[in-house]
Amino acid sequence: MQLGGIDVADTKTSVVDVVTEADRAVETLIRERISALRPDDAILGEEGDDLPGTSGVRWIVDPIDGTVNYLYGLPDCAVSVAVEVDGEVVAGAVVTIPTGLEYAAALGHGSTRDGQPIGVRRTPPLAERLVLTGFGYQRAVREHQAGCVARLLPEVRDIRRMGSCALDLCHVAEGSADGYVEAGPQPWDHSAGGLVLREAGGRFDLLDGKMTRDSPSQRNVVVGAPADGWDTFVEALGAAGFLA
Repeated sequence: MQLGGIDVADTKTSVVDVVTEADRAVETLIRERISALRPDDAILGEEGDDLPGTSGVRWIVDPIDGTVNYLYGLPDCAVSVAVEVDGEVVAGAVVTIPTGLEYAAALGHGSTRDGQPIGVRRTPPLAERLVLTGFGYQRAVREHQAGCVARLLPEVRDIRRMGSCALDLCHVAEGSADGYVEAGPQPWDHSAGGLVLREAGGRFDLLDGKMTRDSPSQRNVVVGAPADGWDTFVEALGAAGFLA
């Protein structure tokens, strides 16, 4: 199937959770380049098999974060690559596909946007915060998430659904949003963006939540915010039902 000249290669969790030919081609290219330069490293990618390694270094690759945006020609889509050493993320980059704008971070060295340092904005009161979020692709998950958003919305300035976890975290890092919450993103979605946020003076964590109203709780809710407003934000997320 094609949309706007882009080939849809497959679907994953539902018919609206798509994989394009570009997703597969980009991941193949990144895997080939990493393996050529660092053959002993492990690779975890969204579209391919996990590649074990022996070096203690693991690359975490999302070839296109925001695939549906990419499919429709919307700008919030990016290539996200992070590096773990012994389980800790130490470097990451998120590069927007339409423009090549690059967010990058290294552990202990701060975050940048096209090479210029960035930082979170000072946190306003909860009622004045702009919050970013996302939704899963399965009906029951969406129903639960929609209810949580409906309960949070009256408590904050507004809520945006941009479509890319990696870029949402970078937007909080650069001060163009005050917080982010979503249940269900995977390591390839949040590893690079989470480091960019932390190195920009923010806080990032995985908290306990539910994918649906009746599902068991698990550590699957991605939360990011400036560090000075963290506790108030998490309390509001709990009251809205995002957290278990």
